[in-house]
Formats: sequence, structure tokens, C-alpha cells
Amino acid sequence: MFEAFLDKYRNQNVESSTIAKYKTLTNQLTAYCEKKGYRYIDEFRVVDMDSFYGSWKDGIKGKAKKLERLKSFSKFCVVRDWLAKDITSDLKAPSGASENNQKAPFEDDELLRIYDACDEIGPPTKFGPGYRTWSGEDAKDFIYLSIYTGLRISDVATFDTAKRLKGNDVFLRMHKTGKPLYTWIPDWLVARLRDRERLHGPRIFLAGVTQNAKQLCDIWRNKRLKKVFELAGPFEEKATPHRFRHTFVRILLEKGVPVADVAELIGDTEEMVRRHYAKSRLSG
Repeated sequence: MFEAFLDKYRNQNVESSTIAKYKTLTNQLTAYCEKKGYRYIDEFRVVDMDSFYGSWKDGIKGKAKKLERLKSFSKFCVVRDWLAKDITSDLKAPSGASENNQKAPFEDDELLRIYDACDEIGPPTKFGPGYRTWSGEDAKDFIYLSIYTGLRISDVATFDTAKRLKGNDVFLRMHKTGKPLYTWIPDWLVARLRDRERLHGPRIFLAGVTQNAKQLCDIWRNKRLKKVFELAGPFEEKATPHRFRHTFVRILLEKGVPVADVAELIGDTEEMVRRHYAKSRLSG
């Protein structure tokens, strides 16, 4: 039943990072069922949803997003007659979840500090307590690709040139029309990525021998990019890899790319782009 719910989104070609969030929810529901001794979905009651929702330790925004996924699961079950009614209908998002928080892209001066930090890291060190196998240029390539495509860290860490790079076009995802959606990157970045491909193969950001997407993300987020941010800081807003995605949007809007096109590239709505980015950046 949980797999059927996940298949609904897989069949819609939803991004793997989004499916992973639904998978987290179904894993938590599975654990709750095991704890309660439930074997069938119709054993769930409204009070179970109260208890399950109340156990979450997420922040306000995270809790609100997860609640949306829980509600979609309940409605999925109702449509298939697995539940007699929507048992999440009276659950409300935490107070403050709907506040219009502006996104925090990196500004140009912050990007310069980040690139300088990559230069400071320099080549790999092969001996001693600071031993590492990656260089500042590796980090630069990761950051360039993130900024020029708006891909999430999981998609950059697992980037496969054989599957995603065609000329100057980078495959983002399947469009809702069923057609592939691409974005363009400049020649110099294509050259850097092809150089990496010759050295490392098509999975250009593999770390060691691991093929696991989560482990790759953790290595890049918690070790490599964290080191870059430490050297480049301090930042007014906390530096995170996801801010590169916001930077992609910021640059496009400032170049006058229509909001509708930007929204399509990041898989969001025009309303959400307008709501979460400063009006001074918007065009069209």
C-alpha cells in the first residue's frame, strides 16, 4: 500500500529528491504501524494522526510540508476505498508556516568569496592529518554546476554526463507534458565537466567508491562544501548548498528571464517564484 502511494509519484516522473521525502514519510508511518501493532490501513483513526503528527521534530516549515504529504496520503487511501474518510482533514500547519519568507540566494560578492575559498583549499593533500583526496577545483566544478543549472545537491552529487549532458544542454527532469526539460550552460563549463569525465568517468562527482546517493550528498554537504563555507564566511544568512539553487533563480530573474520560464526550470509555479523572491529581482 505504501509502495502503491510512492508509485503514484514515480509514474508522474516526480524528481527523485521529492520521492525521497515521500519515502521518509512512509517509513515513519511503517514504524508507527509496527509500534501500534497495526496490520491494515483501516486500523488508523483520527487520534492516530493526532499522535503521529504530534511526534514530529521538524521545524515549522518542514512540519508544514510534511503535513501536506500526509494529507495527500490520506486522500490517496480514501480514493481507493482503503479508508472510509480523510483522517487528516482537521490537522493544521503550525502557526507561522504560511509566512512569506524570502529566499536567500548568494549575492555576487559572496560568490567571489566562495570561489576564493576554493582557491585557498588548493590541490589534494596526500599525507598527514589533513589528508584529503579532493581539491578546491573539484568544489568549484560542483558549485558552478549547481549555480548554472539550479539542480539540487542530490542531483549534482550523482550527476552523470552520459545521461544529463548533451552539448551545452543539461537535462533537468521530465516536463509535465512528458517531454524532457533542459537548461543551457556555457562552453567553458562544458569543457570543465568533460575534463572531469575523462578523469573520473561519467559519474563526475563520485567520492571514493561509494555509489550511494545519500552518502554522496553527505560527503559533499557535510565535508567538502562545509569546508568551503567555513573559509568563505561569515555569511549574513547561513550558507547551505540549497542556496546555490536560489542563486540560479536570482541570476535568471536579474537577467530578465520571464518568471514563467524560471518557474518551469525549477519545477515551481509563477506564484511561488513571485512570492519568494524580492520584487526588485523580477521581470515580466
